[in-house]
Amino acid sequence: MKPTLGIIGAEQQEIDLLLNLLTLERTVVKAASRFFCGTIHDYPVVIVKAGIGKVNAAACTQMLADLFDVKYLINTGAAGSLNADINIGDIVLSTDVIQHDVDVQDLGYEPGMIPDTGKIFTADETLRELAASCCREANPDVTVFQGRILTGDQFISSSASKDRLIDTFHGMCAEMEGGAIAQIASLNRIPFLIVRSISDKADGSATMDYPQFSQMASVHSARLVEELIKHL
Repeated sequence: MKPTLGIIGAEQQEIDLLLNLLTLERTVVKAASRFFCGTIHDYPVVIVKAGIGKVNAAACTQMLADLFDVKYLINTGAAGSLNADINIGDIVLSTDVIQHDVDVQDLGYEPGMIPDTGKIFTADETLRELAASCCREANPDVTVFQGRILTGDQFISSSASKDRLIDTFHGMCAEMEGGAIAQIASLNRIPFLIVRSISDKADGSATMDYPQFSQMASVHSARLVEELIKHL
């Protein structure tokens, strides 16, 4: 039997395209989250909309581990670019993830360090390499980047905040769920990959760009995930 893949999206549009591909077998509701269980191209998957933010993402990740015994995790969604070379519509695949809003410096820890847990959560290399090749097949008009993704419970929309994240953490993009998913997946020893399609530049134009381009970002992410499933 093939190992089950857990797929987490933050918003409904991020999972709708995948749900359209799903042969649904059952739906499980737990802690106000709805888990859609079935197959995509005959591969067993569980799809869930986590909601926005790190707590929602962490809760859904642990439920995927406990209730569905998923063996791989993919988090798909949108992000703001922190790199001038990464444009709206491009895709970033996580090499690792840091939670940029964790700050315990007053107790002697460096920025992003979670006491007794760690700072950098490393994504699965095999999943990342497969996703990179699949993305080029599914989204030939999109540039694929591989690098660090930053997570925090805030929408980055000012140049000052963007510059601080670049200078401190050297990330490629910023979003609001991946770091929590990476942390819980790592604690459960579940290989994971964070997939982010760029919806804005994480600067003064972000609040205008995100509503305009987030749907396009969701399409690019969904195409990649579908292609990846074909190759698992």
